[in-house]
Amino acid sequence: MKKKRIKILCISGALTALVFVLTAYLHIPSHTGYVHVGDAFIYLAASLLPLPFGPMVGAAGALLADCLTGYAVWAPGSIIVKALSALLFSSRGDKLLTLRNGLMTIPSALICVGGYYLYEAVISGNFAAPLAGIAGNCTQSILSGLIFVLLALALDRLKVKKLLDI
Repeated sequence: MKKKRIKILCISGALTALVFVLTAYLHIPSHTGYVHVGDAFIYLAASLLPLPFGPMVGAAGALLADCLTGYAVWAPGSIIVKALSALLFSSRGDKLLTLRNGLMTIPSALICVGGYYLYEAVISGNFAAPLAGIAGNCTQSILSGLIFVLLALALDRLKVKKLLDI
């Protein structure tokens, strides 16, 4: 049992680092922040790891990315949005890409778009200005969902869940 816990912690740390790097350094700047595909690896973590590790990977990876790239004002919102997005996915079963996990990319996109809209409205005190960020957040969610599906399909063919035995 202790070995399995250590394995989960190590995989969580590696996925957190991956989310951080892909979010912080592989992104396209937008008017209020940036568009990235780090969410795909949050979905992957949540589909691979038992609770509460998936949401923790999402929150920690996003927190690091925001704080270390000059967007610290977004960190509180990112922690909540990414953790909630990850909660939708399930690590049960032998596959990463189940019908449930594939479908959960849709409400996850709604959480991302709606969550960041509300967060920006609150911190700016303006409910009209955040409308400009919706297109970027939609693009980010669609790209992340597609990358998650393709990556999960590939990893399922390699039987990664069985190999990792977590």
